[in-house]
Amino acid sequence: MTEVLDGIRDLLPLFAERAEEGERLRQVPEASVKSLEETGFFRMLQPKRYGGLESDPIDFFTAVREIASADGSTGWISSVLGVHPWQIALFDDTAQAAVWGEDQATLVSSSYAPTGKAQVTEGGYLLSGKWSFSSGSAHASWVLLGGLVFDGGNVVDFKTFLIPREKYEIVDVWNVVGLRGTGSNDIVVAETFVPDAFTLSMSDTGRCFGPGQAVNTSDLYKLPFHSLFTTTITTPIVGMATGAYAEHVQMQQQRVRAAYLGEKASSDPFAAVRIARAGSEIDAAWALLMENIRAEQALVAKGQQIPLSLRLKVRRDQVLGTQRAIDAIDELFEASGGRALAEGTPLQRAWRDAHAGRVHAANDPERALKMFGDLEFGHKIDPGMY
Repeated sequence: MTEVLDGIRDLLPLFAERAEEGERLRQVPEASVKSLEETGFFRMLQPKRYGGLESDPIDFFTAVREIASADGSTGWISSVLGVHPWQIALFDDTAQAAVWGEDQATLVSSSYAPTGKAQVTEGGYLLSGKWSFSSGSAHASWVLLGGLVFDGGNVVDFKTFLIPREKYEIVDVWNVVGLRGTGSNDIVVAETFVPDAFTLSMSDTGRCFGPGQAVNTSDLYKLPFHSLFTTTITTPIVGMATGAYAEHVQMQQQRVRAAYLGEKASSDPFAAVRIARAGSEIDAAWALLMENIRAEQALVAKGQQIPLSLRLKVRRDQVLGTQRAIDAIDELFEASGGRALAEGTPLQRAWRDAHAGRVHAANDPERALKMFGDLEFGHKIDPGMY
C-alpha cells in the first residue's frame, strides 16, 4: 500500500489549493476525485476479483486521515465513497458484477437512514422515498439506500438497497456552513423494482454476514459493518484536526502579538501548553480508533467471534474520538487570534468542517456511550449502531 499512500501524499498540496473551489462548487472538484482514483485509493477495500486491492483497513483509514488533513470535504467524501466497495463485496455476486463488471472504477454514494419504504413483491421489492445527505453523490453512478421493508402493513426487515443512477434523482439542496464541498444532496426514488440480489439485510451485516462472503473470502469482509462505517465518519474529523494542528503551529511561529508589545506568539508559554494538550487529544483519538480495529482483525484472523463488548468499545472510542478531535480544533482555533477568522484560512475551514461532521448520526455520543455502560452493568442492549 506504500504506492497508494505515497501517491496520496503527493496530492495533498493540490487538495489544499482546491479547498476554496470545492466550497464555491459545493462539491469536490472532479479533478481531485480523478486524481484519487488514479492512485488506487478507491480500490483499497474493493475485492481483488474486481480489480481491488483488499487493503488493510488501517491503511485505508491512514489515507483518509492524510486527505482530510489537506481539505475536510475531500477527506469526507473520500472516506465515504472509499468504504462502500467493502459493503458491496457483501452483496450477492450478481450485484457486484452489475457495479464493477464493466467499470471497476465505479463509485457508489449512500444514505443509510431508513427514510424510504420498500414493499415486498415477487422476486424483490418496490422501493420509493427521499433520502438526505448523500455525500459525493455527483461523482457516483450507484447509490446505497436504507429502507424499512413492509410485507403488507408490517415491518419485516431493514435493508440496504443498491440502485443504479438511472433509477434515482439527485436534488441539489446542499447549502451549508461546513463540509460545503461534500455535495451531500438528497436522493429521490420514484417507485422502482429492486431485485432481492441487490439488497442486503442489516440484520445480516449486524452478525458479520453477507452472501458475497461466498466469493470474497478475505478476512477483510468478516469485520463488523458498524465498526468500519462509524470509523469512516470519525477518521476524516481526526484528519481535519491533524491539518488544523499543523496550520496553527505554523501560524504561531510567524505571528507577532501586537497587544503584547510585539511578543512572538511561539514564545508564549500558554501557547505551548495549548498545542501540547491539542496534540495529545488528536493522538489519543487516533490510537484508540486503530487499536480497536486491530483487535477485531486479530479475532477474525483466529476464526473467533468478535464479542459485543469489543464492538461497543469500538463505538465508545469512535464517538469520543470525534469529540477529542473537535476539542483539539477548538483549542487551536481559540488560541490563533483574529486572523484565523478570515475567509479562506485553512484553520477556520477545518473548524467549520469538523463541527459539521460532528452532527452525523454516527457521532451521537450519548447513545453509543449508554450502550457501552449498560453492557458493563449487565443490562440488556437494545439493537443499535454497534
